[in-house]
Amino acid sequence: MRLILILWLVFGASTSLAQPFAAFDKASKAELNDPHDLTIGPDGRLYVADKFGDRIVIMDPETLEILSIFGEGVLFGVHDIDFAPDGLAYIAATGANSVYVVDFSLPEPQIVNLIPGVIRTEGVLAHSNGRVYIMASGIGELVAFENTRPVAGIRGLFGAHDVVEAHDGTIWVADSSRAQLVHLTAGLELIGVLNDAKFGFVGPRYLAVDDFGRLLVADQDAHRILLIDPETQTLIGVLGDGAPGVGPNKFDDPEGVAVLGSVYYFADSDNDRIVRYVVLLN
Repeated sequence: MRLILILWLVFGASTSLAQPFAAFDKASKAELNDPHDLTIGPDGRLYVADKFGDRIVIMDPETLEILSIFGEGVLFGVHDIDFAPDGLAYIAATGANSVYVVDFSLPEPQIVNLIPGVIRTEGVLAHSNGRVYIMASGIGELVAFENTRPVAGIRGLFGAHDVVEAHDGTIWVADSSRAQLVHLTAGLELIGVLNDAKFGFVGPRYLAVDDFGRLLVADQDAHRILLIDPETQTLIGVLGDGAPGVGPNKFDDPEGVAVLGSVYYFADSDNDRIVRYVVLLN
């Protein structure tokens, strides 16, 4: 903890001048168990990877009340969930070293396929090109799959977490161990990195792309959420003051981020809840 504080004082202090980009709206009850990444499903509901609950928790995006639960006790150490254009969900069960493919459109949602043998599946992306990209954090490799078969990969990403698609089809990876974001082509060729000291990254985990192509980044170890314009490499705003806590503009190890128009959802992980913020900046 002392090291994290020192790193924030050295690199993150400059971000303290950045203005909040959204205002606290509401929080769910603290009834989750270390929620990680989350996403908006095709049905408009909020799907949360509840890590220590080994389950997906489905919530009302307006009330943040739990509507249903899937896979409890089966999705070991679940970290991430993403929906493909065809509506199927891809769920990274880190403790099972697998990605489960789930059809939530059925009257009783069920697992319809499995991608096994991916060591520490921290992040998963169901890309618009039909490929599924899985972050095998345990071996530091991002692997692209077609029909559950590996077809491409890039190494050197030990400890990396989330994988998301930008509007132009390129890919962003939260390279947590090296405190940076890595930009790749869909063919997994390196475009560049975001690691300037002005961002003050300590341990970015999960991220999302908003309607304007900006990156929302949960910097877990710094207890902050950042809004970044990747085109100009501008830090637009910051939520959180670098210290863990509960309340407006406070987080404790935030992990997941999701966007629904002008509303942002964050997994306030060590507070075992989801919080909702509304946009202040356009």
